[in-house]
This record gives sequence, C-alpha cells and structure tokens, in this order.
Amino acid sequence: MMKRSLRRMLCCLVLCASLLSWAAAPAAAVSGFSDVPDSHWAADSIRRCAQLGFLQGETATRFGVGHQMTRAAFTVALSRFFGWKAPAGAQSVYDDVPTGAWYASAVAAAYTAGALTLQSSEFRPGDPITREEAAVMLVRALGYGTIAGLAQDLDMPFRDVTSNAGYIAVAYELGLVSGTSATAFSPERTVTREQAAVMLMRLYDGLHAASPGRVGIADSADELTDLAGYEAVAVAAGRLIYQNGTAQLVWTLDEEVREAVAGAAEAAGAQVLLYVSATENILRSTASETAAQLAQAVESQGWDGVFLDVAQAATSANRKAMTAVAAAVSQAMGDRLFYLMAEAPAWSGTAYDGYDYAALAEAADRLVLRVADHDEKLGTFRAAPLDPLEEVYYALASLRDQAEKVSLLITTTAGVWTAGSRDADISGAQAARLQKQSGLESYFSSRYACDYLTGTVDKKDTVVWYLGAEAVAERVRMAAFFGVDQVCLSSLNGLWPGVEAGLA
Repeated sequence: MMKRSLRRMLCCLVLCASLLSWAAAPAAAVSGFSDVPDSHWAADSIRRCAQLGFLQGETATRFGVGHQMTRAAFTVALSRFFGWKAPAGAQSVYDDVPTGAWYASAVAAAYTAGALTLQSSEFRPGDPITREEAAVMLVRALGYGTIAGLAQDLDMPFRDVTSNAGYIAVAYELGLVSGTSATAFSPERTVTREQAAVMLMRLYDGLHAASPGRVGIADSADELTDLAGYEAVAVAAGRLIYQNGTAQLVWTLDEEVREAVAGAAEAAGAQVLLYVSATENILRSTASETAAQLAQAVESQGWDGVFLDVAQAATSANRKAMTAVAAAVSQAMGDRLFYLMAEAPAWSGTAYDGYDYAALAEAADRLVLRVADHDEKLGTFRAAPLDPLEEVYYALASLRDQAEKVSLLITTTAGVWTAGSRDADISGAQAARLQKQSGLESYFSSRYACDYLTGTVDKKDTVVWYLGAEAVAERVRMAAFFGVDQVCLSSLNGLWPGVEAGLA
C-alpha cells in the first residue's frame, strides 16, 4: 500500500509531453534507413520508434538491423518511452555504471521507476539484453510486478521457461512479446534492435488505444451523471423472480422514475435498455418463458433492448440453462439490443462455474464481465478492494480466446467497512462527502490499483474502498491490452468526483 502521491499512471498520461528526455533522434533520421527496406517485417515499428524518439539509428543512415540491443541501450529507450527522469543527485546503485556514462541517468531513472532491481551489484550495460530480461523490464515498467508474481503459477504455452515465468506470461498475454514457436519462448536468446522496436511499439499501441465505449446502469434520476457520449444506459427497473412455477417480471422502479432516467438517456443520444436482475432460481423456469417475459416488457414500453443480470450462477449444472436462456432471449429480442452480465473467471475470489462464456458471448450483443472482489482481514484493517487489477488481468487473460464482444464492468459505488464488518454500499459521491465531513485519510493500493479511505467515524474504525480516476484508468488500460473496447459503469448515480476522467 502506498500514498496516492505515487502515481504510475501519470507516466503514461503525460507520455507525449515527456519525450524530450535523453535527446530524441533527429527528424532527419526518420526519412529512411538504408538497411530498413519497406518490405522488412519490422519497418513500420522501426520508423515509428525513431520518429517518436525512442530509438536512434546507429548512424544517420543505418538503423542497425540484426544487431544486438544492449542492456544499456534498451534501458535508455525505455526511459525515453516513459519520460522517466533520474532523481536530482542520484548516485549509481550498480558498481559497473560509472557516473557520467551516456546511459547512467537512464539506468538511475529506470531503477527509481521500478523497472530495474538490485538483484546484483552489476548492471552489465554492454551485455546484449535477453528476451527474458526485456520481458521482465517491460512488465515491471508497467507496474505489473505483483501480477507477474501471481501469474507464475498459471499455465503457459512455453515449455522452455524456467525462471521469471510470471513476467514472461504477463508480457505474452499483454501482446508485448511473442513465442519463437508455439511451445518455445527462447528466453536466453538475445534481442535485436528491430525486435526491441517492435516490443516498444506494441507497448505504445497498448497504452494509446482509443478511449473505450461507455455504457452504464442507473436506478434513479438523482445525481445522474452527464450521459453525453454514453452508448447505452440500462435503467435498473425490473427483477425476474421464479414464482408459481414460472418466470415473472416485477417492476422495482415506478413509472415516473423510469421515464425520467430514460428521457435523460434519450436526450443524450444513448440507447435505453431495461436492466433486469435475477438470481439463479430463475433458471428453474424454461428459457422460452423467461425470454417471453423480457420481450413483452421491452416491446410494450418501447425499450431499445434488455440488459439481463443473472447473478452468481454457482454450479456447472447451471451452464446449460444459462446458455439456453441467453439463446432464447437473443432470439426474442430480434433487432433490439441484448446485454448479458456474467461473473468473470476468478483468480482469488469466489469462482462461479455456471457460465459457458463462448456461448453466452455468441448469443449476446455484449457480454459484461463482473470481476470478483477481494475481502481479507489484515489485523484490524479490512482489505476489500473493488475489481482488483489482478482479477481483471486473470479474467481477461482467461477469456482471450473464448469470448468476443466483451465489456468490463467497473464498480462505481463504494464499500464501507465499520469496525471490521461490512456496513453498506454507498455512491462515490456519498463517499466523497463522508471523507470531507469526517476527515478520513485517502490512500491508493498499488497492488490492487484501488483507492481507500481510512480513519475513525463516530469513534469506530472505518475503511471505505472505491475506484477513483486513476484506478479506473488502470482498468481501462488493462482492458485495452486485451482488445476490450467497452466498459460498463455499475452505477451512473453519484459518481466519485472526476472519476470519468479515467475513462478518457
């Protein structure tokens, strides 16, 4: 855990403004390297890398294709990329990095940023960097060291990886590195200059993906956020129950409130969906009955579609029924939208086994993934982060080849813990007001990429977990690496101040 002042994401958000460090390559070198023909497999990455100032040519006219990239040169390139700067008066932490060396300040900056560690007193600046070493540096530069530590126990396709397996797995899953074959990574093979350029451009593209599409759920017109730019708004107005041997839709919002929220969404140009919640009991009804109830409600009131949330389908016995419901609702909706919520695969949280993700994603226009929360008592402190970043990684990595049209649910409410026990869920705006009134201290957990408030309220130890702008940005960034182009806010009512900046 660390203070909010330690902000890794700032490096990425100000990337383009930070490229003046360590003397970027002159523009003349961009016009073409004689050893990089247009047909070269890495030509585009090399030219972009030079244009952005991350790598220079070995001369004004030659890039150095096929030449090995040294550890010093790769560190300088990465420092340029992130705009890292060495602390004033920084001394070398490595015995073989002399003060004043052309790479010394970059090494110091990379060490301060956490991309390098002091596992040895020698940095070996002139040694060619290996594929394993490059993968480790890239993952550490992103701040994903904790995720890599956990990922070392997960299955991976490469049979020749014996050390730093978690780092290599994360770099591979994020698309930063590839294998040398379907089952080999060749960790000891050295990185050429053109391979380094490709790695950096893959990283660049991951960090500069287009802002995701936005949808969200609303249950009131009170403190409703500005809906301009939202693709769809789901009005939490109904609940499916299993009663008298069949599915029945019960309205949970009165008509006046439904119309107010729907009117705001329509005025903003968003499509309006009927959000309907249910428990796994609804799976006892036939799929056709459930679909008929939803279709009738959507048709009669002119909704643009339905957003169905059957929470916590716990067992594999539910899979067939869930798949049948999804298929039936999809058919019943016709040309109208069909969004479907499902619990994401869980790494450390509670796992629910009632989902055939591929089949659900095939049936729905969007499969919205709800990531497992954590809950751990650390002495008197309650560690209960929302949508932990490691769980986001695990869920998206698990489903990379199983499901398309995926959206990531981002929790915008806050969880309150009083005297070690779960108290309530409140809106982000309520959490902000509580902080202002009570003086709770604000912190940021770098492990979970989650904000929390802690202190005393009414003489009781209180912890409030929530996702602020940086935390949201971390999840958007992670989702982009996996090609997820839409996020869903769990509540559009009473957002934490400024939180939507994290979606940009």
